[in-house]
Amino acid sequence: MTPEIPAFVRRMDTLRPWTPAPILFANAESGGPVDHGFFVEILERFRQDLTAALPLDGVYICEHGAAITTEEDDPDGAVFALVREIVGPDVPIVATIDLHSNVSERMVAAVDALISYRRNPHTDMADRGADAAAALAELLDGVKTAVAHVRLPICPPPTVLLTAPGAGPYADLIAAAEATAAADPRLLNISIVGGFAYGDTPKNGLTVLATTRGDAALARRTAAGLAAYAWRERARFIPRLTPFDEAVALAKATGEQRGRPPVLLADVADNPGGGGRGNTVFLLRALLDAGARNVLLGVLTDPELAAEAHSLGEGVAFAARFNRAEQATYSEPFEAQATILRLSDGKGVGRRGQLAGCAFDLGPSVALAIDGIVLIVITHRHQCHEPAFFELFGLNIGAARTVVLKSRGHFRAAFDEFFTPEQIVEVDAPGLTSPLLSRFDFKKLPRPVVPLDRIDDWTPNVRLLQGGAR
Repeated sequence: MTPEIPAFVRRMDTLRPWTPAPILFANAESGGPVDHGFFVEILERFRQDLTAALPLDGVYICEHGAAITTEEDDPDGAVFALVREIVGPDVPIVATIDLHSNVSERMVAAVDALISYRRNPHTDMADRGADAAAALAELLDGVKTAVAHVRLPICPPPTVLLTAPGAGPYADLIAAAEATAAADPRLLNISIVGGFAYGDTPKNGLTVLATTRGDAALARRTAAGLAAYAWRERARFIPRLTPFDEAVALAKATGEQRGRPPVLLADVADNPGGGGRGNTVFLLRALLDAGARNVLLGVLTDPELAAEAHSLGEGVAFAARFNRAEQATYSEPFEAQATILRLSDGKGVGRRGQLAGCAFDLGPSVALAIDGIVLIVITHRHQCHEPAFFELFGLNIGAARTVVLKSRGHFRAAFDEFFTPEQIVEVDAPGLTSPLLSRFDFKKLPRPVVPLDRIDDWTPNVRLLQGGAR
């Protein structure tokens, strides 16, 4: 379960007597459109259970916000609108969303407050759940919201959406929003939603949401001001990656020269957390060809290879054939002589970052040694943002000279005990989640849009909802 929900419950318990009526929570790793028939089934489940629970005093929706189906560009908006239709105009609704959400007008119109994460990596999910409870309590006590929102023609690639101080334009924008909210008690919430570029929908684009305790003019003014600030910084939303060959050469040199600090190569273009398959072998093959030594690589998704290793047993040397069953775009086959170091059922508990204290299941997994590289092969697709993924196999991350991770950025909250930001290299490798958006053939993304196009003039179109959906 995502941390927002238990945090919402805990905070509500401290605020007032209440009786929860939970319906359904479903979650999956990013990976393309949801089958529309399945979504229709889920929507009907929501309709039936929500209707059965009436009458309700308030509703909390915990949503990611960037879903699409095979037929619907805005399923999140459909969920929000369904809830409003069932409970009516007078029941307060509060929702939390990921900062990678693509926010539609339908989503905003259906709720009284829309609260997004502020931290990337997402270490504040529980905080935002607690914020939602506090906001709902105010609404139950009679507060009426005014919500102003504006979508900018900026579609930030995910690597420029980090929020650590000094990490980039999004970090600065979040800091400005937090300072603005802290300075004026009339502001209930400000959310700066970066969006999810790969969704390729008409609602793509960085969105500013300002929610006040009934002050429409302040909501409009706040949203317009922060949008103008973001627009002035638009050139900073262009990603800068380390060239592939340069990253490989760095890993080789780091393995050979003990005086150099270790490095972390982030394979951001094959991030399962953003929809990548987690199975490209471009870096693996290049590092082997270069003779890089003392390298840890994780995690590579290949169920067939993991199953074969489990059938052979530890200590066996064999010809490891990668991507034998899936030879799709970027998922090229590759073969190398490997030794099975250690097998695992892939089950563990995270100890840092997003997965701290949370159980995970990678499925049958194996640590393979191929020349100077030790890599983890897993069954269940997952981005590598937890040190325990290596430690399951007794591997010492701190002793490695180079660590290669298939993750976009969430690893930063867990691997910071081993690597400073200066030691992290985002590699320009091929893949489905490349931050270089010009490599994709977008069909529905609003154009023109930064960073794909040059736009010299833009005027914010601030939309306002007085009193939420009422």
